[in-house]
Order: sequence, then C-alpha cells, then structure tokens
Amino acid sequence: MLPHYIPLMLNCTGRRCVVVGGGEVAARKAAALIAASADTIVISPSLAPHLMACYEKGQMKWNNRNYREGDLKGAYLVYAATDKEEVNAAVVKEAEGWGIPVNDTSDGMRGTFITPASFRRGGLIVAVSTSGAGPLVSRKLCREVDAAFGDHYEAYIDFLSRVRGQIKDRVHDAERRKSLYRSLAEMDILAQIREGCFRPWSDDELASWIEAEQEERE
Repeated sequence: MLPHYIPLMLNCTGRRCVVVGGGEVAARKAAALIAASADTIVISPSLAPHLMACYEKGQMKWNNRNYREGDLKGAYLVYAATDKEEVNAAVVKEAEGWGIPVNDTSDGMRGTFITPASFRRGGLIVAVSTSGAGPLVSRKLCREVDAAFGDHYEAYIDFLSRVRGQIKDRVHDAERRKSLYRSLAEMDILAQIREGCFRPWSDDELASWIEAEQEERE
C-alpha cells in the first residue's frame, strides 16, 4: 500500500542540507538545494562533473570522504544518494534517529519523504507525484502540465507578490488584509496579461487601490 504523503513546500534558505553521494542523482538533488539557497554539504570521496563545478564556484561544501555516522547532526534535510544500498540504509537510520527528514533516492519508501517532479514559473511552482509508484510517469505528467502554462503566469505571480507585500506593509488589521487578499484573487489581472493589455502598477496606484478597496468595505 502506498503511503499517504502530505505535500509541503520547504524553505531551505541558509539551512544545513546534506547530500550523501557524489554521482548524477546526488548532483540533481544538490542542484535543487543550491537553487534554494540552502547551506549545501555533499559527502562523497568523488564528485560528478556538475558537482565539482558547483564546489569550485563556492556554491556548496564538500566532505571529500565516505559517509560516517554523526555526519548528519544538525542537518535540516538529508538525501541518501549513493549507489550502495547499505550506505543509504545507514544514512536513513541516522537521519530518522535525529528526527531529520530524509529521502533515499534508491528506495523512496524507505525514507520519510519523496521529491515530486516539478516545474517553476517565477514564483509559481507546480509539483506532480505518483506517491513513488512511477517517477517516470510523474515527469511525463509534469511535462504535460507544464505545456499548459505560459510565461504569463510568471508575470501574474510577480504582480500578486508585489501587491501582497504592499498590503502587509500598509494594512495592520488582519480582517482587512484578508478582505484585500480576496479582492486581489478575484481581479482579472491574469486575463489582462494573456491579452497583452496589462500595465504594471506604480507604487502610487497600488496605494490608491488599497485605500479605495478599504473605503468600499467600511
């Protein structure tokens, strides 16, 4: 029976994340952590070319040796990504002992989380998972979903982020903020972007919209 996974988005910025292994699979996991601004540590006696390039650029730390028990202390997230089952199993055991989320790339059922296939459009992230039943199918489905999303979503998410930031800065009452967020979600900005008639708002226009929306609800 497949586990009932809970989808989450983790903020790994500045957090110690460990990848045990130095091959191509480890390289993919490390690349995702580096892109997320994690404090990325790779433990392996050798590195795939992409990992070596990241290390030489100072994008990650490298423990040039085999994994040893105790390497995971203080980690926020762990990937067991070697080609040796016994090493991956030992990594999973230690991580679980510390209460650290861990993914075994050779056997997702053995760890505590799996990584879904995903794509990104600016601030928009769409993830697809088959709960580990078919990773290749997840990637295929992800490509199909990706094809349905255009670049206009990136502009839309950027707009939402900017307006929400202004609302947080200007409106201190929680109920008023919720009301403004609802109004923001109901606006037809995405349609305007698709039609090519959207013009980014100035700070003054944002402030005027927030003030007008609040007055309308008083």
